[in-house]
Amino acid sequence: MSTSNDIPRLAITPGEPAGIGADVLIELIQQPLDFLPIAFADPQLLQHRAAQLQKPLTVLDGMPAHDAHHQAGTVWVQPIPLNTTVTPGQLDARNARYVLATLTAATDACLEGSVDALVTGPVQKSIINEAGIAFSGHTEFLAERTHTRQVVMMLATSTLRVALLTTHAPLSAIPAMVTRERLHRVIGILHDSLQHTFGISAPRILVLGLNPHAGEGGHLGREEIDVITPALDELRQQGMQLSGPVPADTAFTPHSLAGHDAVLAMYHDQGLPVLKAQGFGEAINITLGLPIIRTSVDHGTALSLAGTGKADAGSLRCAAMQAAQLVRSRRQSH
Repeated sequence: MSTSNDIPRLAITPGEPAGIGADVLIELIQQPLDFLPIAFADPQLLQHRAAQLQKPLTVLDGMPAHDAHHQAGTVWVQPIPLNTTVTPGQLDARNARYVLATLTAATDACLEGSVDALVTGPVQKSIINEAGIAFSGHTEFLAERTHTRQVVMMLATSTLRVALLTTHAPLSAIPAMVTRERLHRVIGILHDSLQHTFGISAPRILVLGLNPHAGEGGHLGREEIDVITPALDELRQQGMQLSGPVPADTAFTPHSLAGHDAVLAMYHDQGLPVLKAQGFGEAINITLGLPIIRTSVDHGTALSLAGTGKADAGSLRCAAMQAAQLVRSRRQSH
């Protein structure tokens, strides 16, 4: 078990082996770090990719002692074998179960307390589904693995936090998913996380409408009138500081964002394009509501960059640093 005197121990899953996950992990560990990265991956994959990138890499097998510290160019690895050889940039459905095995092992290590947090690299959902495995994303996988009924997906930069009411669902399914019950659960998790994970004593949350112009008085849809506003009013009675529902097209102006600690978007592509345009490469994904700390990169597998040395490790660095900070904050609060 970790103690408050230990540096944070982060389980890192590189994700899709044909993508840039291994590249950015290898780049990350080249420098001094104030946390200890532990890769859940195939060690030969990391060694082969490091050779392609012409980066020094020493692989240490197993789980480090609790007084271990990171040494540049060195990474501890919990070995999980690939199902078949990897060629950078070329997807192979035979390795889909390998990707899920790394996630399962890393999540279980967090639950058991042998590591303090989980940092995930990018996966390729399409190839996992082509392998005959139902998989809609990390967020849903982690919720199921940790037996968590409701989780909240939030992306963040240094100046903006955007949480999602719904995650990876078809646009046609979204209106039926915008319910009072879901709004209560998601806003409750977001509010609690802003207080207890981020240390904001009285969070202010800006809530977007579902329809253009937030329904324009019911002429462009009634979800704001029938569902969203009543739910927000009920939560305000509990003492939460909530603004909205506001039109999404003006919500991200400096005037609208001023004084707010987070934005709640109704669906994935309503809020995330703005955040990624503002901070791509430095944004991170944080899953709220889990019994473990989990952060992730904000980018995809970038298959065309795998093995070329052109992949940017900035988002992984930010995700790992944020995970380490959340570990320290949680220790201090306990």
